[in-house]
Amino acid sequence: MIAAFGPPALSWNLSSDLHQLFQFRFMTNAFAAGTIVAVVAAPIGWFMVLRRQTFAGHTLAVVGFPGAAGAALIGISINDGYYAFCIIAALVIAAVPRARQGGYSEESAVIGTIQAFALACGFLFVTLYAGNLNGVNSLLFGNFLGITTGQILALAGFAVVGLAVLAAIGRPLLFASIDPDVAASRNVPTQALSVAFLVLLGVAAAETSQITGALLVFALLVLPAATTQTLTARPWRSLALAVVVALAVTWAGLAVSYFTPYPIGFWVTTIAFAAYVLAHLPRLAARARVHVRAGPTP
Repeated sequence: MIAAFGPPALSWNLSSDLHQLFQFRFMTNAFAAGTIVAVVAAPIGWFMVLRRQTFAGHTLAVVGFPGAAGAALIGISINDGYYAFCIIAALVIAAVPRARQGGYSEESAVIGTIQAFALACGFLFVTLYAGNLNGVNSLLFGNFLGITTGQILALAGFAVVGLAVLAAIGRPLLFASIDPDVAASRNVPTQALSVAFLVLLGVAAAETSQITGALLVFALLVLPAATTQTLTARPWRSLALAVVVALAVTWAGLAVSYFTPYPIGFWVTTIAFAAYVLAHLPRLAARARVHVRAGPTP
């Protein structure tokens, strides 16, 4: 079909380029799914970064890979594998007590162990299944261009439920994330909120990994949130800005990848990383000015 229309070529005519971009159903589906994923991943990722649980989020994203590979091996839906592994891993992480600042982190040790074991199992399952390399790439890096209308509807359903749950626990979760000791003294159920958030993070990783792959979902979870928390200290403004950044990098990545031979995941992650670097430039410049004014250390 693409051959009939000719290869996509950037004309620098916005109207013409937009017409090319949306002339095929697979691109409109990719934009719809990317929009939903960005809107869900950004606020959940914002709390993940605020709570310093980025390592846990990375592990939950990666755990989807062996879950899907194991499900394919035993002949069940890979979606069930995503959910089972991510939710179980979230519950295991939630059962481990979090370390005090500056103390020994049993949580980090357990998370690292889970991640290493999960990756080893994933590669074992793929070897036993004897699947082709494209299948592995799809599990790790996603397949935006093969998204169906049914998958979009499923993503939309999850987005509504997931965002509703996050909205319901958002204020106490913010309090517990900023100062857990004071929150506990005010009878905020910090442990229950921690478990609920990790399960929500695991379900989010499982759901979005089906479209974005295990690695790209983590880029959307962490980079927009880390970028906006650098730009403003106001929580709700930072959270809303994270959604805007996630949408912008997703749309830009999809558009640029359509007109180039390089994969969507590369462009989305690269653009998100560029935004993160740009957000840090003013702070780095300010530090450099202070260092120059202070002069060399005697």
